[in-house]
Amino acid sequence: MNFNKVPLSLANRVMLFVAAAVLLCAMLLASMLQNSIEQHFSEQDAGELQAVAHSVLHALEDDQLSPQNYQAHLHQVLTGHHQSYYLVLDNKAQPALSTDGADLTPLLQLTKPVKQIQPADLVSWQQDNRHFRGAILQGKNGVDVAVAMEMEFHLHYLHLLRWTLWLTIAAAVAVILLAAWFGVRQGLQPLAKLSSDIRHISAEHLHLRLEAAEVPVELRELVGSFNQMIENLQQGFARLSEFSADIAHELRTPLSNLITQTQVTLSKERSLEEYRELLYSNLEEQERLAKMVSDMLWLAKTDHGLLKLKPEAVALKPFVTQLFEFFEFLADDKQVRLTYQGPGLQLSADKVMLQRALSNLLSNAIRHADSNSEVLVKVQNDADFIQIHVQNRGKTIPAEHLPLLFNRFYRVDPSRQRHSEGAGLGLAMVKSIVELHGGQVAVSSEHGLTCFSLCWPTATNLLHNQTAG
Repeated sequence: MNFNKVPLSLANRVMLFVAAAVLLCAMLLASMLQNSIEQHFSEQDAGELQAVAHSVLHALEDDQLSPQNYQAHLHQVLTGHHQSYYLVLDNKAQPALSTDGADLTPLLQLTKPVKQIQPADLVSWQQDNRHFRGAILQGKNGVDVAVAMEMEFHLHYLHLLRWTLWLTIAAAVAVILLAAWFGVRQGLQPLAKLSSDIRHISAEHLHLRLEAAEVPVELRELVGSFNQMIENLQQGFARLSEFSADIAHELRTPLSNLITQTQVTLSKERSLEEYRELLYSNLEEQERLAKMVSDMLWLAKTDHGLLKLKPEAVALKPFVTQLFEFFEFLADDKQVRLTYQGPGLQLSADKVMLQRALSNLLSNAIRHADSNSEVLVKVQNDADFIQIHVQNRGKTIPAEHLPLLFNRFYRVDPSRQRHSEGAGLGLAMVKSIVELHGGQVAVSSEHGLTCFSLCWPTATNLLHNQTAG
């Protein structure tokens, strides 16, 4: 059984990060504070034990005191040191004099005599459920003094501090996490609002846009990208609607012609010659339909990358001259001259596709050229690209239509009906062919001169584009 891993929400991710960071900082702070207090106690205890040991040694060195008065005098010395004990060791390290109430002999096994009691010299031990901390100070003439003090007060304070500290930290962490949760919730409100606004955008309401000024600065790039996506979708839907309407119209016209002509012919008896004319007429419409369907399938293949280039060297001048011969009858009928201008360059391209692209441009140029004018194919060369311009003199195309000319079934005049001028896919095919070769297309129309330009890559660039593709 496969279990899909559900990703954590943004709020949970932020909360987990904040919780981990706060807990880590709190634990470090608590540990540092606790260690600091323990170190302070150690230094305080070391200083006090050092004072007790010096007092004992000083009393032992006092010649005016008799051995019988040592105990009483040392008792007075310890009056200011609460719960402190000492054990005097003779030069043979044997107990000689000690206070009542505590046995310091275990200290002799835990540490060695030192000249100055430091916090690091202190050792702790437990005896009869009592906790002691002590050290041994080295005196003169081999006499040492073991001193110690009870730690119950310290331990009780540290225990209370530990509980207070961790309870305070727990409460602080809870407050911080609660504030973080509230902050994250408030911080994600703009995303919730964006989600609500996006939910209102559908195929019927693609005109709606998100307001970038109403969201935090961090989300403005996201809003801008989303608006651009909706803009592209709206344009795509518009093109699709126009394409569907155009293709329905383009298919309806020849089908209507076929049906009408057939119905009229079958309405009464006809001669064999009339039936033959009907079949020829139907054949023309069927060929038009077949060409339209073939062009649409070709464009669909290019959209999905199903067509593969077969590049070969093509000498442009004889290639274009051969196309002129093919269009000679159409040009003579329109009283148009076909002219080639430029050097005899060699182009690396799929010859069949190049022929289709230039044929479409020449057919289009001749059809819209003025009588007694010239259709010029001009070739230019630079370092990386070959420019092929097909220009004719005729009616100027309004500037707002120029970027749309390469769209499928696009009409500059929507009311215009196509009959012999094709299905309206020629320029779209030209664009697909050039882009398939890694080139670009452009069009300009000014002062009655319309020019379609193909920016065609050289052989080196074409090889690079195929490798990259």
